[in-house]
Amino acid sequence: MPGSLVGGNIARSMGGHRVLDAAPFAVALLIVAVIGLAAVLSNRLGDWFPVPASALFLLGAAAASDIWSRLAEVPVDLVEKVVTVALVVILFDGGMQIGWRKFRANAGAIAWIGVAGTLVTAVALAVAAHALCGLDWRISLLLGTALSPTDPAVVFSVLGRRQIGGRSGILLQGESGANDPVGIALLVVLLGTESLDWHSAGWVVGTFAMQIVVGAAAGLAGGLGLLWFMRRVPLPSSGLYSVRVLMAVMAIFAITTLAHGSGFLAVLVAGIVIGDQRAPFKAEVERFHSALANLAEIVAFVMLGLTIQLTGSHGIVEGGAWLIGLVLAILLALVIRPLLVGLLLWRVRLTRGERAFVLWTGLKGAVPILLGTAIVQAGVPDARRAYEVIFVVVAFSVIVQGGAVPALARRLGIPLQTVNPRPWTMNARFEEEPDSLHRFIVAAGSAADGSTVADLPSDDLWVSVIIRRGRLVTVTAETVLRRADEVLILAEPEAGPALSEIFTPRASES
Repeated sequence: MPGSLVGGNIARSMGGHRVLDAAPFAVALLIVAVIGLAAVLSNRLGDWFPVPASALFLLGAAAASDIWSRLAEVPVDLVEKVVTVALVVILFDGGMQIGWRKFRANAGAIAWIGVAGTLVTAVALAVAAHALCGLDWRISLLLGTALSPTDPAVVFSVLGRRQIGGRSGILLQGESGANDPVGIALLVVLLGTESLDWHSAGWVVGTFAMQIVVGAAAGLAGGLGLLWFMRRVPLPSSGLYSVRVLMAVMAIFAITTLAHGSGFLAVLVAGIVIGDQRAPFKAEVERFHSALANLAEIVAFVMLGLTIQLTGSHGIVEGGAWLIGLVLAILLALVIRPLLVGLLLWRVRLTRGERAFVLWTGLKGAVPILLGTAIVQAGVPDARRAYEVIFVVVAFSVIVQGGAVPALARRLGIPLQTVNPRPWTMNARFEEEPDSLHRFIVAAGSAADGSTVADLPSDDLWVSVIIRRGRLVTVTAETVLRRADEVLILAEPEAGPALSEIFTPRASES
């Protein structure tokens, strides 16, 4: 009988050549499966360990590459490509979680700290790297730019199943989404100039402005086009709707990049545009991209860990990068961000606790990874040490700052609501959009919080379903609504914005 099966080793001879040896393939597949399962369970690790799951993957991959040298042979250009795709997924999901309504209500504050905060942080870090650590001005400026953006997915990973209440959560999401494209665009422009003089400074400003403007315009047009595509073009299978959105997002990024705009800003804006809009299978699309973003963050941290050598003659310890990284990380967390970004937040309406929470929770993640690989790929002198410094700062940010976030939130009185998964569903499918059905979550401090169904400040509605802690609640006129209740309401389509105000916090509470 041609071919054989002996101890799990399959070999087939074709012209004297073995085309498949299953044992090595099975080992590789097992490793990938274990890493994938660990990524899926990563959000639960935060409940078992005080260290965020992202840090475990970062340090675990770095240690593994030291033990098995073949793991350290991952090309930097491959890391750059993988992290680019991961970041596209993360930013689009972050944009969808923000949505247009939240963004519009906080657009000024988000844009201000997202753009101005990134620029002042980059400059301050560059000055610190040059003056205190003795680095060249060019590498110092590149390093400061790479470390200036914050990261939305790391914040979500640190918080696990907890959602931030109040305005601070919206600002953290918006800032981390907005400053990622700003930091990336600035670094791309800086890598394109060889000298730092007034002429090159003008070119940097002009090119940076073009990237931002083209990226925002392309994201708006791409988001509106994608929304039309989702609503108007049906597909034969429900599973294809999520795949279609993913491919469209990749196309928006690619087209914007080819047009010399910020593709990362474009996918963020596209996510914001469709975030709270209704479309067929929208809930399935959101769940798919949320899970994909979680996996993308883990992949980015693993890739960074594999490219770092902890020990040896070229390692972080012997090379001295750990000391530079530690100095910059401490300055960033305790001096630069509290002072400079704190001044930018001075006129933003926040409580003292919310302000302190926002300033502490400016965590670093996937973007410095991507920008570090870009610096190495550009062949800038001392780029490898800069990459190692980025590793130290990101590790400090995730482990020290991220590990302290839940306890700090409790101490500052920031409401953290635990959201448990709901594995069971009760629903009905429609061929046409049910435009008279509205779904809301009762927010703390809203008009609906503590109100009876009969006392809701609107006569033109019918409360049909109330879900509390995963269970149905009998709906009567005397039923009292509580925060975190999920409420389904029948009302006219145009009543949606007015109803939304009933279930969101009052202006004085936010």
